[in-house]
Formats: sequence, structure tokens, C-alpha cells
Amino acid sequence: MKIIFRTVLAALVLGAVVSGPTAAHTTQAACERPDRLRFSYVPQGSEATDMNGLDPLLDELRDRLKMPVEIVFPSSYGSVIEGMMAGAVDMARLGPASYIRARKGDPGITPFATLEQLEPHFAPGGAAATYTSLLITRRQGPYATIASLRGKVLALADPDSTSASLIPRHSFARQYDIRLDQYFSRIGYAGNHEQSVLAVLSRNADAAFVASANLSHMITDGKVRKSDFRVLWRSAPIPFDPFVYRSQLCPDIRDKIRAVVLDNTSPRIQAALRSLHATRFLPARDADYQIIRDLGN
Repeated sequence: MKIIFRTVLAALVLGAVVSGPTAAHTTQAACERPDRLRFSYVPQGSEATDMNGLDPLLDELRDRLKMPVEIVFPSSYGSVIEGMMAGAVDMARLGPASYIRARKGDPGITPFATLEQLEPHFAPGGAAATYTSLLITRRQGPYATIASLRGKVLALADPDSTSASLIPRHSFARQYDIRLDQYFSRIGYAGNHEQSVLAVLSRNADAAFVASANLSHMITDGKVRKSDFRVLWRSAPIPFDPFVYRSQLCPDIRDKIRAVVLDNTSPRIQAALRSLHATRFLPARDADYQIIRDLGN
């Protein structure tokens, strides 16, 4: 029987900060050997959708690491970042920008894998380890140009989102020589990309910046139609989400985690890849995300 440990991330972070080092790492030089692996992720869509993709991967980790894997459910991108920096989360799926922020707070946070994803609706074709930021509006709406959106309402996923905050505030803003907060009358944070897309469709927002992969997945899953949207802007390619762990974990644990995730032949990993609309896991390293780090400079 599969047991899922549900943990509220905010409480776990507070406990890590207050309690300080545990018996698992009583000396600074000792590596950490936790009695359970705590996994979290930046929200992509609904909790059910996120977990459908990750469940087979977590089951494989439980069996091959021979330890419980505790799912730490996030309230926001920032909660996962804080959890990683506080040592309350051992392993996570982060976005590129949230990884850079977490790594700045704790250089021991290390990327080891990423995804090669299928994106049939907004990519040239085939699979890739990159995606783009899209500025979308309703196709049947009145907004057909960037200029027509001046003074309108914009939806973003989260302040720590790469394609729905960092890229719009840097790449898009520089290209059009504007400040996002001044160009739009109001900017609202929807919580994830799926909610941003739905905000546009429901007319709660006039436009949204979203990840091309997330919108493509919604179309493939039948949640929305490609014909519902008009794409007014597309960014340069963005490296896809890194899976990370804390380097304070003992080397044999880190090696096992990496081996499990990168075992693309495993039936459970194959099931996870299908749910995540991906073809395979690929190795990742910090240098792959230098392009994101440079945007903030």
C-alpha cells in the first residue's frame, strides 16, 4: 500500500529554522542522512494534475531508496524556495528562476536532471529541453497588438515564475522600453500558469504571460482549445525546469536519487514521463541556467 505523507510547507520551514541542526548532522562536516526524503515542487496547475505526473517518480524513489518519500505540498513558488534554503525540503522540481533564487540563498542546492518535453502546439516540432514565454489574449477579444494592451489587466503566475514574471519584466520590458507595472493598469498573480490561462478565458484578465509548455499541455489534455488564443509575443528559448537536491545529503543518497530519475528505461519513470508530456529525463548542471542568472544582472 502506498503511503503519502502530506506536510504543510510553511510549518516545516518554521520548524527547520527554529530547531536548527538535528542529530542527523550534528557536526558541520557530517553529511545528512534523513529518515525520509522530503520532496516539493513549484505549482504548475491543480494539485491533482501536478501529482498525477509526479506520483510514479516518487513511488520509484521510495522503492529504490528504501525510505519514505514525504510530499511537501507548496502554497507558492516562494514557499518551495524557502523550504529548500531552510533545509526543510531535500529534493524539488523548481522553475529556472526559482532555482537561481534558491541557489543564491544556498549554493548547496544542486540541479541534476531536467525534462525533454513534447510541445506540439507552440514549438517547431519534436521534443526539446526548452520552452518559451508567451503573451496571450483571447482570439475573439479586442486586443490584437501590444499597443492595444496599454492600460489593461495582466495576469502573471507567480512573482518567482520564469516565463510569467522574470522574462516579462526583463526581456519583454527591454524590447518594448516599458515598465510592466506602468504599462498595465493592474497586474494580478493567479498562482500558476493554468489559472492565468483560465483568467484570460473568463475575462478576469485581458492578457497573460504563460509558459508555452503549460498552455500546450492544457490544449493536449482538452482543457482549452488553441483557437481560443492569440499569441502577441514569444520569448527566446528558456531552459526547462531543473530537478534539484541539497548537496548536504550524503553522497550515496544523492547518487541514488540521480540514478533513479535518469533511469528512462524504468516502467514507472516512463509512466511519469507520459504524465508530464515528456520523452525523457536529461542530466542538468548549474551552467545550463546561467542565461537566467544573467537576466537579473
